[in-house]
Amino acid sequence: MLIMADDLGYGDVGYLNPDAKTQTPHINALAKAGMSFTNAHSPSAVCTPTRYALLTGRYSWRSRMKQGVLHGYSAPLIEPDRETIASMLKKEGYETACVGKWHLGLDWQAKDANAKVDKGGVYPDGSNVDFDKSTPGPELAGFDYSFIIPASLDMEPYCFVRNGQVLGLPMQPYVGEPDLTEGRHINRFHRGGVIAQNFTIEKTLPAFVDEAEGFIRNNKDKPFFLYFPLNSPHTPWVPVAPFKGSSKVGLYGDFVAQTDDAVGRIVALLDSLSLTENTLIIFTSDNGAYWRQPEIDQFDHRANGEWRGMKADIYEGGHREPFFVKWPGQIKPGSQTDQTLCLTDVFASVADIVNGTLSKNTAEDSFNFWPVWAGKSNKAVRQSIIHQSGDGMLALREGDWKYVEALGSGGFTEPKRVYVQPGQPGGQLYNLSSDPGETKDLADKNSGKAKELAKRLLHIKNQGHSR
Repeated sequence: MLIMADDLGYGDVGYLNPDAKTQTPHINALAKAGMSFTNAHSPSAVCTPTRYALLTGRYSWRSRMKQGVLHGYSAPLIEPDRETIASMLKKEGYETACVGKWHLGLDWQAKDANAKVDKGGVYPDGSNVDFDKSTPGPELAGFDYSFIIPASLDMEPYCFVRNGQVLGLPMQPYVGEPDLTEGRHINRFHRGGVIAQNFTIEKTLPAFVDEAEGFIRNNKDKPFFLYFPLNSPHTPWVPVAPFKGSSKVGLYGDFVAQTDDAVGRIVALLDSLSLTENTLIIFTSDNGAYWRQPEIDQFDHRANGEWRGMKADIYEGGHREPFFVKWPGQIKPGSQTDQTLCLTDVFASVADIVNGTLSKNTAEDSFNFWPVWAGKSNKAVRQSIIHQSGDGMLALREGDWKYVEALGSGGFTEPKRVYVQPGQPGGQLYNLSSDPGETKDLADKNSGKAKELAKRLLHIKNQGHSR
């Protein structure tokens, strides 16, 4: 069971941040019942690249995706012949399902095959998309069953897709909703475009929970793998009753509470079906929270904890994630580790559990953490991680050191990019042991270490793998 929240920050989870104003009792309970990581990282600070890397065990910048995210009408990002966690588990006899936000591209069919498309196979406004035709995506990546939205809930087309078939046709025009800020923080922003019949933005998350519960019930007597990528608490923040108005952190806090409840419902269902003892649950998030200084000041809540920056940034706030693993009888309750883990490592770890094999060209950036999860080893598994910002800036983390290949955040925090002046170092260097907040750039003072890490970063990029 792999549950991934969308834009949930490290500091949103009470188990990791005692000062959190958001309420996450169910996620806290899951963390307490298993092992928690305090130094886990998404491979990217934005949605699509993290999802690619999580499912393939391969850094997304090795694919055609060098920066940014896909759109609602983008072509599949996962290569046709590439092994995924789902396809690997399928070969091992597991029933596989994806329920939630996909955001990895779909095989949209065109009305006019000769019509021009943008780079990456995007139909900008959907006017040339034949919604009646089969539109596979998860099915191409090893999933037997899928119930998804194509991309984020702020991107068209607004529809559910079940097993490659768009539901609620015909589509109709939709104006979306602009970003609003009033006395109580509101962010319901989502773009215009087309929307399916009876599709309601607010009911998306509840529909995913219902579908996930249905899949579990229907497969309770056989091995199954459920990838459950939630659409929350990514914008638009659209909590429903009884969560709306329940928190001290505006609509965002309300949506976090609803996200937590979704996790609680799934865990409770596993308990009620007597599946808990035989189920590994992994919980994480795809990147940091989109939480700016005005929100911090207004609500006195640090969604990304003590870490610098936010979603899309190369700084810690962009990619340091909550990461919990629970498996009664296999993983010690209340255990914690500061080992450095990347979400790419889920693939190799799960493969070890099911005795799956990884070829040289599979999960090239995935390391096996199962011995750590099971309490059989304390030995450091990883020597380094490569991080990626929203605009494609890379950084190498090795031990206490973090080298960033350019200047600026590479994301939402200003300055996003800084032009290098004559005689100025072209990158950034931080010692995370003495300076976890990344406040002191040591690239000039310790140019030797910066050059050493820059060389190592280039080597890992060029050799095509890190495992």
